[in-house]
Amino acid sequence: MFSNPEDTKLSTLATNTLKRSNSKQAAALRDTTGRTYVAINIDTPSLKLSALDAVFTVAMASGISGIEAVVSVGQAPESVGALREFSPTATVFYLSES
Repeated sequence: MFSNPEDTKLSTLATNTLKRSNSKQAAALRDTTGRTYVAINIDTPSLKLSALDAVFTVAMASGISGIEAVVSVGQAPESVGALREFSPTATVFYLSES
């Protein structure tokens, strides 16, 4: 499915995180230095984050300067949001649950 083997790795990370966590969404992000980050959606009475927003937050906390690609798995995200504002050229993939 992916032409870049690094994107296949992101897909595997996101898919395995989704299965392990029993969440509705999971996402894996690769920054421009090749580091990867994973996160799930957060849905509590006081905090709601999509997996894309959560993985972007984790990556930003690590001081990234750019994003190459992100894979989101599970429930479709409502928006790419701040991730796209920060890195307009990042490739964003969506995979439904299988």
